[in-house]
Amino acid sequence: MDFLKKLGIEGVNAGTSTGRNYLESKNQITSYTPVDGKTIANVTTTTREQYEEVVQASQEAFKVWREMPAPQRGEIVRQIGDKLREFKEPLGKLVTYEMGKIYQEGLGEVQEMIDICDFAVGLSRQLYGLTMHSERPNHRMYEQWHPMGTVGIISAFNFPVAVWSWNAMIAAVCGDTMIWKGSEKTPLCGIAIQKIVAKVLKENDLPEGIFCLVTGDREVGEWMTEDERIPLISATGSIRMGKEVAKVVGGRLGKTILELGGNNAIIVSENADIEMAIRATVFGAVGTCGQRCTSTRRLIIHESVYDQFKERLLSIYENVNIGNPLEPDTLVGPMIDQLAVDAMQNALKQVEKEGGKVIFGGEVLDRDGFYVRPAIAEAKNEFEIVQEETFAPILYLIKYKTIDEAMSYHNGVKQGLSSAMFTLNMREAENFLSTHGSDCGIANINIGTSGAEIGGAFGGEKETGGGRESGSDAWKAYMRRQTNTINWSEELPLAQGISFDV
Repeated sequence: MDFLKKLGIEGVNAGTSTGRNYLESKNQITSYTPVDGKTIANVTTTTREQYEEVVQASQEAFKVWREMPAPQRGEIVRQIGDKLREFKEPLGKLVTYEMGKIYQEGLGEVQEMIDICDFAVGLSRQLYGLTMHSERPNHRMYEQWHPMGTVGIISAFNFPVAVWSWNAMIAAVCGDTMIWKGSEKTPLCGIAIQKIVAKVLKENDLPEGIFCLVTGDREVGEWMTEDERIPLISATGSIRMGKEVAKVVGGRLGKTILELGGNNAIIVSENADIEMAIRATVFGAVGTCGQRCTSTRRLIIHESVYDQFKERLLSIYENVNIGNPLEPDTLVGPMIDQLAVDAMQNALKQVEKEGGKVIFGGEVLDRDGFYVRPAIAEAKNEFEIVQEETFAPILYLIKYKTIDEAMSYHNGVKQGLSSAMFTLNMREAENFLSTHGSDCGIANINIGTSGAEIGGAFGGEKETGGGRESGSDAWKAYMRRQTNTINWSEELPLAQGISFDV
């Protein structure tokens, strides 16, 4: 395919990058497209020896990169953003072809990378510290922020490039170097990005070790999490995976940014604009075939509008076009693989076993690839399966009577990523956003759970991990804080008025 050629994707591709080409590796994985299950290309995986070379290259590059003034680092990120603009169309098609999200979403993911580059360029001149008044005369106290070192980035298949950029572009202007392990389900996306970034580094006579790539299964991720030379691990994935990462990295007193599971809900009030709520629900529930961490999984609807909302939702689901995600009229593409399809089928069986009812969809479509019909089920919030995150297009409908009951359902899960409420009532809206309202890291009024902008910090609470990436002051996680005191007097007074004469 033409877009693969434009991105430099070949039959066999090196999955390890430190300036050397590791095509000689015998260990390989195959990338399959979920569009029709066919092979796209092979990728060599990272050996332990190669991993050591990657870490060494990253640490050597850090010595160069940290000495560049932050605005100059921002200039390199600006050039990366320009390259991404140049390759936006083929990159969008690769994301679609290897992951399965529709082409508009693939383009949107690349645009998100471009946007975060623009954000990081501005940030490179705004890495502010504070000046504080000292209690001692003729002393100055302030804080500053220094690069941390090598940052490990472990990303998931559902956003194979954007989540890397949230971390990498911010960490880059902060002066860190990066080692990226993407999902083994979407390795070609990582290779394509690495080639683009390496070109920018080469054009500026900078070491490729600033941005490094490793490829492989869980074992490669374990090398990173156990490595004391990597002070920060940013990991996106399941709650189970995140707990393991937190345990291992915490055991060596390293730092983590964890972006884990979501069990996101929309509350639909009797005061809602129903059509707006419907549109947001459909995009949140079936977009990316339900494989976003911010996908809408629970719909908590007031009893007075429940039947009206359900019927309107069913009429739309009946007409959702499912098919090849590269085709312009497709709204729902395939799931990533057979394991994902099986997980969806098991969840639908479980909800009925617990007393719920599947009222629409759920069928596996008889065609090449991994296509399913998005499902709607009536359920109770306390069902065990509703309490879990099933990474699939399943939407649970839950009825409520009072706003207190709705909030109890909403917050009554162990995940806390994204949340939304549709209401035109100011008191309901403010209540949802108050200290006793949504317990999620993201809370929206009259927009859905998906589609966060890069300007805000992205992340969640509870078992979502507590991490923050992308905008706002999330940059602070990629740097180390240092408090400085300068004495420009001729005396040596001690803090707290302590007298200590020698």
